Amino acid sequence: MTTTRRRAAVAVVVAATLLAATGCAGADRPTGGAAPVDASKLKLDATTPAANGPLTKANWLLENEPDSLDLDSQGSSSGRIVLTNVCERLYQLQPDMTTKPFLAKKAVTSDGGRKLTFTLRDDVTFHDGTKMTADDVLWSLKRHASKDMEQSDEFENVTSMKKTASNQVTVTFEAPDAMFLKAMAGDAGIVWNKAQVTKSGKEFGTPGQPDACSGPYELAGWKSGDSITIRAAKDYWGKQPLTRQVVFHWATDSAFVNALKTGAADGAYADAPNTAAALRADKDLKQYYGPSTASLVLIPTDRGGLTDPRIRRALSLALDRRGIAESGYGGLVQPWASPVGSGAWGYEKAEFAAAQKKLDGLAPASPSDADLAAAKKLVKAAGAPTDPVVIGADASQGRTVIANATRAALQSIGIRAEIKTVPPAEFEEFYSDPTARADIDVLAGDWYISKADPMGFYDNGLSDSSNNWVHYKSKTYDAQVKQALSTLDDTKRAALAVDVQQKFVESAVWIPLAQVPTILVLNKKLTGPTASQAYLYYPWATQLGVRKG
Repeated sequence: MTTTRRRAAVAVVVAATLLAATGCAGADRPTGGAAPVDASKLKLDATTPAANGPLTKANWLLENEPDSLDLDSQGSSSGRIVLTNVCERLYQLQPDMTTKPFLAKKAVTSDGGRKLTFTLRDDVTFHDGTKMTADDVLWSLKRHASKDMEQSDEFENVTSMKKTASNQVTVTFEAPDAMFLKAMAGDAGIVWNKAQVTKSGKEFGTPGQPDACSGPYELAGWKSGDSITIRAAKDYWGKQPLTRQVVFHWATDSAFVNALKTGAADGAYADAPNTAAALRADKDLKQYYGPSTASLVLIPTDRGGLTDPRIRRALSLALDRRGIAESGYGGLVQPWASPVGSGAWGYEKAEFAAAQKKLDGLAPASPSDADLAAAKKLVKAAGAPTDPVVIGADASQGRTVIANATRAALQSIGIRAEIKTVPPAEFEEFYSDPTARADIDVLAGDWYISKADPMGFYDNGLSDSSNNWVHYKSKTYDAQVKQALSTLDDTKRAALAVDVQQKFVESAVWIPLAQVPTILVLNKKLTGPTASQAYLYYPWATQLGVRKG
């Protein structure tokens, strides 16, 4: 079984670039950029227009320097943005968030779904010229599954992994696992060159060490504290990339914005919507918004103020999600009624879209008089908490907006509330340490999942989940989640996922606020990369090139 994990480096971490002035719901309204976007009309595209010509060199911006280029030991977004062009996986996540076989030609299930056999390509070579073998694949899977490795939780349902032919590896599960192939399009599916990783030893993934991969680019150099360079692999087994070299630098806050404004950087995937909002008026830059699984959420705790589901539902009805989106984020996030973004719809998109619309009554974009009346009725039936509801946040722009809007919503339905603001490092402890969040009733949070499947999220509502802080318990919910996670048929799993989603939102286990798109900022002369969250797992630089004219 897979678990969902929050990673601050990849999830929406809103920059502490407070862009002045006041707006509605206690928010700080971004200035220095264009007028706010109408959040309801924000268009999400999986890709950018195709490039018309090649590019010799691109300067790309990261928000921080990777700690390591060994994604088994350090799975940061900065490392992924670099390595997704260098390393390859058994399956590949596509820009439209679907998956397809890649280093594996195919995968066949047997034994009632309890066995999965990968048949491997025979034309793949690593950057040192050696051929990829089943031994490399098996060794890589076992390394990913090792204790304390970043992807070890993806293998919790695995009972054995064996080489079963010269070009085949078979994985056996305790029960059918619908998420495993999704995981093979993520970091758990990376195939390493066993000989190279072994040769590098503990130094693998550090400056001065070669990569151990088979992708369209190879690692050309890492100057610690300055830059990382990748170049087109001349003997790449697949199609040659348009851009021949990419040099990565890193910057934060105003330095990040200035590098893009001055042309020192050609492009970047912006983690923070407020950063993108500050750049929207720049005529030399274009912005693209793509589907993502990321969301802004309120996560209630068991402290007392929000333990009653009627109070949580009342809060959800009273929140001004559109005010949060437009005043706090320049309209670059969308009011959203489920806790996972539309990038998770990697299959059965129409069914998930229809189900999403049905949730709007539980989590309206802006509360109507009827919504507020219904919320007050719920509070009256439950009884308002005797103590103020404490909202946990840090001083970052986004969380300040959310915390103020949450306080306003609670006050509008007769519940006292206050905000507890802590330093960023202490805030991060709220997610992992129950004692750290013992004094708060709800967290102004954010989340994302790596898999393009809503069921990669809803295990958070299981009775025994460490992320179910409010101790929601439902035998029906637990049974349906486990059934969905073992249902290999997409259509049947989607139907189960929709039902599970409805229960999660009705019970307000978490309270959804907005979906956060992937934001690509690019020099207007360039085009081609994916605009969706697939940029973390798909070789986006291969299609980067010159725009026509």
